[in-house]
Amino acid sequence: MANEKESNKTTPKIQTTRKSIALKLIRHAESGNNEVYSTAHQLFHWGTPDFDEKGWLKYVNDHRSADPGLSCRGSSQAEVLSDYLAPNLAAEASSPVYFVISPMRRTIDTILPTIRALSNDKANLTKNSPNACEAVINGYYHEVEGCHLKDKPEPGMNQHEISSLLDPLELSGEESFVGFPKDPTQGWYAHGTGAERRVDAEERASKFYLWLCEFLDSHLVEDAEDVYDAGVRTNTGRRRTVVMIGHGEFMGYVLKRIVAGFGYSVEHEGVPHRSTFVHFNTGITELEYFGAGRFLVMRSNQTPHLDLLDNSAAMKTGGGLKDGWSYIVPEDHHVLQRGVVTEHFADELDDHVYDQVEALKSLYLSNARRKLLMKESSDLTENVETEASNGVSSDEVSFVARRGLQVVGCATYEKNTGRLMDVVVRPSARRSKIGGALVESVK
Repeated sequence: MANEKESNKTTPKIQTTRKSIALKLIRHAESGNNEVYSTAHQLFHWGTPDFDEKGWLKYVNDHRSADPGLSCRGSSQAEVLSDYLAPNLAAEASSPVYFVISPMRRTIDTILPTIRALSNDKANLTKNSPNACEAVINGYYHEVEGCHLKDKPEPGMNQHEISSLLDPLELSGEESFVGFPKDPTQGWYAHGTGAERRVDAEERASKFYLWLCEFLDSHLVEDAEDVYDAGVRTNTGRRRTVVMIGHGEFMGYVLKRIVAGFGYSVEHEGVPHRSTFVHFNTGITELEYFGAGRFLVMRSNQTPHLDLLDNSAAMKTGGGLKDGWSYIVPEDHHVLQRGVVTEHFADELDDHVYDQVEALKSLYLSNARRKLLMKESSDLTENVETEASNGVSSDEVSFVARRGLQVVGCATYEKNTGRLMDVVVRPSARRSKIGGALVESVK
């Protein structure tokens, strides 16, 4: 009976309620700089054998702005976004709607029509919430490279200048401006020494991700009427909602950390990660946040406000390969270099390495060989028990060949018998002398 009670105590209860808040990540509308790069690509034959690099660089340097506003098309995208987003937020989001906005001009110009529409709709105002919108301008959420012209830093807008642009909102002090200099007359990039390095952008993304989780946790209030399990409650209750307006490349940095769940790591310092997310201008990614860094990515890079337009193709900008996204992927020499072989005890492999090693063996060792190894391993286990009592070690050693974090080959060596049990190399790496390097390392 006592054992039964003890068992009941340790059995976890099933959590039937999953409260969450809605999160929308939106990329800014087309900026003046987006237009400059797009025009330069066309004029100087970007991505072709006829590419004129000097002409391209000169055109970009002559026309690029440190902190541009929107292009004419971008202004139209912002208005169309507002026509879609404002009524949807009014119907589905509780009041106030919380906005997290980059300090750069193009993000502010993108979301301003939506904020004005919500603020002018008196139906969104309540006694408990006299403001339809509240905002945090986050100095950590700017685009990669920061605010600069020809690598010379520009200070960016200060708190007063941003407040004057976002006139429907009451912005003041540390609650409204995060990551800014203490002096409100200094621009958000006053600390900059030039164009931000990618390694610094990665560090900033980690800082922003931590801040974001804390910010969202502070809004996941247990007894709040607008925080509930949307998977169970299907009535018309409006939900607590956070809308973030940011930039294509840096949004990818943040989303990768969201998906990795605190397990994200930089593979090569100063080099982009192998994978990223792509967004059109005003593309929307929707998530649910459940607290403690737990996210569901519900939809990615959606443009419902643009899809039904007569000129939809012309209005969907910034989200194709022609817009230069492939250049965020690491170059070949970073990921196709000859593997570095490291030695580990089999039970001391990092989890991500162990998973790759096991997958490699499962895919590329023949069934007959795997069955033989399993039988030998079983026989060895019986012998190990006897040998262990006599103080004899039977440790297996794994030799792992990696290109960055990617495992391209592995070998298993038995120290007590001196046997090389297996050597496995990815087919695409077999001409890179990986197998020979593994065998040499074992010797």
